[in-house]
Order: sequence, then structure tokens, then C-alpha cells
Amino acid sequence: MKTVLITGIGGDIAQGVASVIRESRPKLRLIGVDMHGQHGGVHFVDDFVEIPPAGAPDYLGAIRGVLASRDVDVLIPMSEPELGVLGPLIRDLGENRCITSGKQVVAAGLDKLATISALSGLGLPVPWTIVVGERLPFEFPCILKSRFGSGSRAVFTVRDGEEAAYLAKKYPDAIFQEMLEPADREITCAVYRRRDGRVASLLMLRRLAGGFTNWARVFEDKATTSMCQVIAEGLGLRGSMNIQLRLTDKGPRVFEINPRFSSTVLMRHRIGFCDVLWALDEAQGKSVSFPRIPQNQVMVRVQGAIVSS
Repeated sequence: MKTVLITGIGGDIAQGVASVIRESRPKLRLIGVDMHGQHGGVHFVDDFVEIPPAGAPDYLGAIRGVLASRDVDVLIPMSEPELGVLGPLIRDLGENRCITSGKQVVAAGLDKLATISALSGLGLPVPWTIVVGERLPFEFPCILKSRFGSGSRAVFTVRDGEEAAYLAKKYPDAIFQEMLEPADREITCAVYRRRDGRVASLLMLRRLAGGFTNWARVFEDKATTSMCQVIAEGLGLRGSMNIQLRLTDKGPRVFEINPRFSSTVLMRHRIGFCDVLWALDEAQGKSVSFPRIPQNQVMVRVQGAIVSS
């Protein structure tokens, strides 16, 4: 393996992945792609290529062109919109040339209604979920959020029927969902399943800022770890995914699955949960081992700046 292509390099997750690879595999050549170059991502890679957005008809052709012209060995897709259209290319490349979480996880993670259906199919308790347009919710307060995509920025608290009706008209592609409490018990779970089937989970109690994990503490909970294992095995996870949940008084309740590396990728790498490197190693047929990570370690997001001419 000599060259790795990272998509969506303008985003913080892709830059976190690039930082991990640059630090730990400095001999690898990194190629980054995105819709434009007016972002910091160009400073994290050896070569940057501007490509159309994932929804454009020529997106797949552009990615194939970069793979061929830069002699790319491994592709790492970084965003849900890209995963939604990369299926044909992923099948062509195979699991050793394209780092993904697997077909079932991607399908469940791209659509929040599919997430709930998949979890229910595994026998897991889930928050009630209603598609906007079918009917208004029966319980308040609840939340409204986009059915597709990820992140916590476009999530609204719905306090009554009047507010629900207003938001339903404004966001017709959204879902209403049970409000899981308490808010200060939100857990983000990094989950990795090796090719031999063994699963490792890192549970992080988190605080959000601007839709991203800004602060996190390593946390242990047997019920949550068990649930992560069931999901990883039941959905045929291959490599890494991220599970978002809250610890309610009835136990853990999952509300989102991210079928990709998440915004905590660099944080957790710093404490030994090195899922990016594990994925690259397994793509080369190497074995990986899971370390024991002590609880209560705290990770925080920091800010930086680069000046260039």
C-alpha cells in the first residue's frame, strides 16, 4: 500500500483521518478530494483534486479518474452522501481497496427510519419514530430531525401539536422521534469488528458543541457494550462504525448509527482506539489486536490555524 484517497477532505472527520495516517504511516501518500479547495483540508494531504458533489451525475466518474490517475491503492469514503452513491464502485474495488463498514451498516445508517427498523429487527428496544407526513406525534416534548444524513445540528425540540404541524410543513423529509432523557447521559460509541468477528467498543460520555463532540470521557456500561456487540454482529459490521445513544432509566436507547469514521476519530486514536490504522492493516491482510483502554480518560477538541500564501 502506497497511496490512500480520502474523500470530503474539507471536513473535520476527513482531516482527523488524514492526521492519524500522516502521524502513524508517514510513507503513505495521501490524496484528498472535495468540491473546492477553500478549506484547511489541502494542508493535510500530498495532493488535492477538486471533484463534483456526490449528487452530481459525473461524481462517480471523477472518483474513478482520481483512482486511476493517482494510482490509488485504498479509498476511504468519509460522508453519508458519498456512501449513498458509491455502491457500484465499492463493489468493484472490494473490501481490501475500499474502507467501509459493510453494506448492511451503510444501509441502516444512511436512513434514520431504516436505523430504527434494523435495530427492532435485532430485538433491541428503540425510541418511537414517525415519518413526517404520516401523522403528527402523540407525545410531547419530542424531537424532529432529518431522516437522512447525520450530525446533531438540525435537531429541533417539538413542544406541542402546533409546533409539530409547523415544523412538518417546513421539513417534509424529517422524522419525529421520542425524546430520550436525560440529555447529559449521551454516549457516542466507537465500534470495530475485526475480520475474525471479534468486536471492540469504546464508550464515550460526551458533550456537544456546534453538532460535534467537543468533550468526551471514557465510560463503561455493560448493557451498552452488549448492545454494541449485538448491533455489530447483527448488521455484519466490517471495520468501524459509530453508534449514538442515550442511557435512559430503561437502559441504553440508540438513536443513530454513523456508517463511517466519526468526529471523535482523532480523539480516540490518541488513547489507543486506533480504528483507522486497524482498517488499513486488515486491508493488507495483517492481524490487529485490541488494547484495554482505562475508563475516565478525558478527550477534548482543540482549535488550530494555518497561514499560507
